[in-house]
Amino acid sequence: MAHQLVIVESPAKAKTIEKFLGSEYRVLASFGHVRALPSKQGSVDTANDFEPKYHVLPESKKHIDAIKKELKGADRLLLATDPDREGEAISWHLLAALGLDKKPKIPIQRVVFHEITKDAIIHAVQHPRDIAIDLVDAQQARSILDYLVGFNLSPFLWKKIRYGLSAGRVQSVALRLVCEREKEIQAFVDQEYWTIGAKLEKQGGQTLKAGLVAVDGKKLGKFDIPDQKSADALKNAIAQGKAEVTSVTRKEMKRNPAPPFTTSTLQQEASRKLGFSAKKTMSTAQKLYEGVAIGEGGTVGLITYMRTDSVNLSAQALKDAHDLISVAYGKEYALAKPRFYKNKSKNAQEAHEAIRPTYLDKTPAELKKYLTPDLFKLYELIWKRTVACQMAEALLDQTSVDIAVSGQKTDSFTLRATGSVIRFPGFMKLYIEGVDDEDEEKEGTLPALDEGEALKLLEVLPEQHFTQPPPRYTEATLVKTLEEYGIGRPSTYASTLNTLVERKYARLDKKRFFPEDVGMVVNDLLTAHFPKYVDYNFTAGLEEELDQVSRGEKQWKPLLREFWNPFISLLKQKEGEVKKDDLTTETLEEACPECGKPLAIKLGKRGKFIACTGFKEGCKYTRNLENSGTEEAAEPEVSEEKCDKCGQPMLIKSGRYGKYLACSGYPACKNIQPLNKPKGTGVTCPECKEGELTEKKSRYGKMFYSCNRYPDCKFALWDPPVTQPCPKCGFPVLVKKVYKKKGEFLKCPKEGCDYTSA
Repeated sequence: MAHQLVIVESPAKAKTIEKFLGSEYRVLASFGHVRALPSKQGSVDTANDFEPKYHVLPESKKHIDAIKKELKGADRLLLATDPDREGEAISWHLLAALGLDKKPKIPIQRVVFHEITKDAIIHAVQHPRDIAIDLVDAQQARSILDYLVGFNLSPFLWKKIRYGLSAGRVQSVALRLVCEREKEIQAFVDQEYWTIGAKLEKQGGQTLKAGLVAVDGKKLGKFDIPDQKSADALKNAIAQGKAEVTSVTRKEMKRNPAPPFTTSTLQQEASRKLGFSAKKTMSTAQKLYEGVAIGEGGTVGLITYMRTDSVNLSAQALKDAHDLISVAYGKEYALAKPRFYKNKSKNAQEAHEAIRPTYLDKTPAELKKYLTPDLFKLYELIWKRTVACQMAEALLDQTSVDIAVSGQKTDSFTLRATGSVIRFPGFMKLYIEGVDDEDEEKEGTLPALDEGEALKLLEVLPEQHFTQPPPRYTEATLVKTLEEYGIGRPSTYASTLNTLVERKYARLDKKRFFPEDVGMVVNDLLTAHFPKYVDYNFTAGLEEELDQVSRGEKQWKPLLREFWNPFISLLKQKEGEVKKDDLTTETLEEACPECGKPLAIKLGKRGKFIACTGFKEGCKYTRNLENSGTEEAAEPEVSEEKCDKCGQPMLIKSGRYGKYLACSGYPACKNIQPLNKPKGTGVTCPECKEGELTEKKSRYGKMFYSCNRYPDCKFALWDPPVTQPCPKCGFPVLVKKVYKKKGEFLKCPKEGCDYTSA
């Protein structure tokens, strides 16, 4: 029986769509990309006008065979890969892999949808189009550019620094951002400054705090009180004066909600509010997009396509949001006319919709029982942001009070107190956007004050401060910075950040990027010898040219020629100019204690270390860089503990990860122990009922609580345990949680039990 064959990228999506289309359609998955440039030299023929030599991926052959088999009984082929350049290219590659790119025997059409709902799928099938070759060419150009950079610059790094390193067109620019921020921090010199605060009281006994803003009518700059001597002089002068309110200014402040999510802003907010990595955010969003079983409603996509830089919402979504807000929050929270947002992204492309729930009436509370914890958290974040962006603005009453303090001499001082009150919460009732580095104190409320009112000075409070270096990047701030420069695409951020860590160019410590030694060396090489290709504006300009290709305004092969010719000429020039020792060795003015030859800082697999320059002559002297200097490395210290295996004293030694205990009987006894033993909680392990739950730290520094009988018992908790049975399910242990809004409360850690004491 003849049927229509639909090809999508993922099997999860295939199952969902087949249910919507009915028995006349068969839906198969390509399982992502089917053809690619092989990861080897010569995959792009630069001498033959950049002819790419695509190969079918080995893991894709069985999927292509399955599609070929199904095609025999089909009377139409519909290509329904993702609605972006990458998806367009996958459809084009699929036709080539199937042998249908020349003279197809059946009609072949492209269908595009941005949400996996029945209405959207049927509408897409009823309105097919041809493959957009301009989008395919833009994606081809991107792939070939990335290949040309990676497969020519990476071998250069192998020769000049170390085998196994990589360089990427976007990755190298992201690395530069991380390394330059680290250099800023290292070069930063803090500067001392002081502020003067005052605690005042009005006649009724109500108190308020104010800060010094002017002396003798001259506004104070940040560094106008440079030291304690200056601060104490001002403190004494103010303390002897009399305070009086000179002006009270009240004004209404309006605050608007943040726009609905794009790929970039979703990654940023999920990092801030949920602690998700960019990679985790995208994989979780993919599952929400492809479809989740929600009981009688069957499997349905819960959000629109998650790779987008558009902030638009469809007319239907705007109407649904208005209706939901009116019913759930009241008409005063709904807008008379929809709120529209403008794209801030430099290179916004494929302007479909922002990321939003497919059905706004499916609230997070309603869907919670069908979703895993991670799916629920991300869905709730997207749902709240979407609804909030169409809620009324928040109204705040802000009050600013100037207070004059007249000293005994001729000096006069102006103190200022500010406060704000939320008069109408608007969208803030549902959602407030997170911030990356919050360092300002939040304003409180002020008592009622009138001009001319006398106040009592209770206390003058000088406070010392030091300027702070710029903060290291988090995943959220690095994604934000890349987007602001117009570098990379929404779909590339997660993999770019992941590559920095996987290649050991940087590490994430307490959610901040710290460059590793090898990352700094690679960045120094690239910025010194290939400055154009790691320049922020050049990389952003290349993105704009790729966008021009996608719009049909520029041809892709001339773009490749413009990039390639100067790039390969410079690379050949640097092959002869750059010496490995200049990059990886720094000679010190210190002699080797074993052979007398100079010592040098060298770059190894685990970072920088100190070694003798006479290693070729047989000297094997090395030491950690931390022990550099003329003094000898500290001798191991004898501890009071005895080895529990042989009874000899344990020594305190230093290793890569800090101090630890090691048996003095080494090498006969190789027993080692942590210097700081895990702290017991006094709570019996609920799983084995023999061990004790102890405090431990994960490799990322996060505290957790696990059984001290590990590895025999692997029970663990993220939150502090309390010996108290759950009143709902009887589990012998509860955990202590602390939230800003709820405060401290107890919760049952057993999966499936929702008991809390809050």
